[in-house]
Amino acid sequence: MNLYIAEKPSLARAIVLGLPKPHKSMDGFIVCGNGDHVSWCVGHLLEQAQPDAYDAKFKKWQMSDLPIVPSKWKLQEKQQTKKQLSVLRKLVKTATTIIHAGDPDREGQLLVDQVIHHLPMKAQLRKETKRLLISDLTTSAIVKSLNNLQPNQNFAALSTCALARTRADWLFGINLSRAFTLQGQTNGSQTVLSVGRVQTPILGLVVKRDNDIKQHNQTTYFEVDALLDINNDIITFKWQPSEFCQNHMDEDNHIINPALANNVADRIKNKMAIITKNKIEVKKQTAPQPFNLSALQIDCAKRFKYSAQTVLDGCQTLYERHKLITYPRSDNRFIPFEHYNQRFDLLKSMSANIALFDKDLSTQLQQADLTVQPKCFNDKKIAAHHAIIPTLKTVKTLSLTNIEQNIYQLVARQYAMQFFENFENQHQNIECEIEKGLFKHQRSQCLILGWKNISVFSTKNENTPIINVKLNDEFKCIDSQILEKNTQPPQPFSDATLLKAITGISRFVSDAKLKSVLKETDGIGTEATRASIIELLFKRGYLIRTNNSIKSTSLGQALIANLPEHLAKPDVTAKWEIQLKQIENKTFTYQQFIEPLCKQLVELVDWCQQPCLQSYPAGVKNNVKNFKKYKKKTNKSNYKKKKAS
Repeated sequence: MNLYIAEKPSLARAIVLGLPKPHKSMDGFIVCGNGDHVSWCVGHLLEQAQPDAYDAKFKKWQMSDLPIVPSKWKLQEKQQTKKQLSVLRKLVKTATTIIHAGDPDREGQLLVDQVIHHLPMKAQLRKETKRLLISDLTTSAIVKSLNNLQPNQNFAALSTCALARTRADWLFGINLSRAFTLQGQTNGSQTVLSVGRVQTPILGLVVKRDNDIKQHNQTTYFEVDALLDINNDIITFKWQPSEFCQNHMDEDNHIINPALANNVADRIKNKMAIITKNKIEVKKQTAPQPFNLSALQIDCAKRFKYSAQTVLDGCQTLYERHKLITYPRSDNRFIPFEHYNQRFDLLKSMSANIALFDKDLSTQLQQADLTVQPKCFNDKKIAAHHAIIPTLKTVKTLSLTNIEQNIYQLVARQYAMQFFENFENQHQNIECEIEKGLFKHQRSQCLILGWKNISVFSTKNENTPIINVKLNDEFKCIDSQILEKNTQPPQPFSDATLLKAITGISRFVSDAKLKSVLKETDGIGTEATRASIIELLFKRGYLIRTNNSIKSTSLGQALIANLPEHLAKPDVTAKWEIQLKQIENKTFTYQQFIEPLCKQLVELVDWCQQPCLQSYPAGVKNNVKNFKKYKKKTNKSNYKKKKAS
């Protein structure tokens, strides 16, 4: 008997549709016509044991007991899912082959692997476990996957990577949360101070941004424009201060001396401008690649102001319940080449689906040129999963919420964009000299709108015709103007910009070597965890939302102020993310990752013996009430947390 172990009931039900009928539903599993059994986990059936499972004395938080580092790690059965684990325990006794059907990512691999290693079975049965990889829950896609089972051992490195991350988070979270909570209690803190391997650097980003805004000193600066009469059209050229003006400029090269600006403006009036440069070039821009989860979350935040968690919830529903998109927790933006052969059917199905709620968009999508072969179809770029794209499923009636519709149409647009022409514009850069001063003018003219025809972000680009000028042409500066401006502080983070900062973390890393490596990675945290980590920071009372802005609270600011500086920066965490990826690629080991972390914990616990640098706000506790209020408000018309079944 083949025993399929899916990550969740919805996935198990989808797998069954690809297996022989009749299907008989039992308590915790389904029997297929050929005798195969399909069962499931309900998320994690096992979890890391708490410190008191290793020693009862750890129930009491004491600095003298830290750091807690298990010599032999323990997993414990989750109380709420013990029944389902018992079902699996019985089924493996009669199984001849185990088929791992977890989600195609690190966590999905580890989740089912842990169950397989926890349950008693013959060593040979465990060794010969097969792996079923599913990214598309349509029946035709599942049948293909069922015919392409792989040895589960091929994915051992993926499981080890997830295990290293899980244990690192346990070590980091358990020890440092206890250490900084105990330290904080000596200086006014009345709450548990949660410190996390990824959450703390993310909080650090927000706190630093808030401090930069608070400490911004507004200064006035000046720009000078020359107004040239070119072929009976008034064209504005902007003055480019030379190096001789450095003493009159701020660190951003803005002119801060009004007398200098006035002098330049007066000198150029009614003088002749000589054209010294006229560069015209055609620029082509290819369509952005199909979405991974972070890119989709960023676009949804920009367009619809959705939080990362709202987008993830919507994606999960579109994937599991409606089967309209492929696996959503993907960090990949490429598509296997086999999907290229489905492009005609896929465009037809997604156009029909969208026609139910947006007929104009449906008509636009059908203008795609399916004779081209986009670069996003590339087998060499595919790992465990591929980009998020629509499936071949066609629905006859509309059963999607507004949020699900919006997410689906974004995914469909992004896929269809691959089959539209490049966006092309003609860019002109003109320079002239007036009284030995350099002035510039730039403009663009759209030639081919291409994929921007269907992009939700395509504004009608500047479409000013190219100016007919030649080198050494002379034109009169009929007037000048001085623009008085003020420097602006950085903008507070929004959902979109915070996610962009997390995925483009190299911009915030100080280590030059690490920065260059990080440009090739996808930031800190994973596609599956970022949304929940951001939400956790709200729940802990470290972040709040003000309209569309994300800001740190006094509690969050105090925590960051009292941490060692490197814990609040993304450098160390980003380095760990690189190492986790190396474990996945078999170029780094579990021991190489964990051992330095354990040594660092000893140093950090010692550091916590000293007093806090900043007092914690009096009476502030974890803002769970306001977090629940926010969740209720933002999810009012959308998703309630559902049991996996």
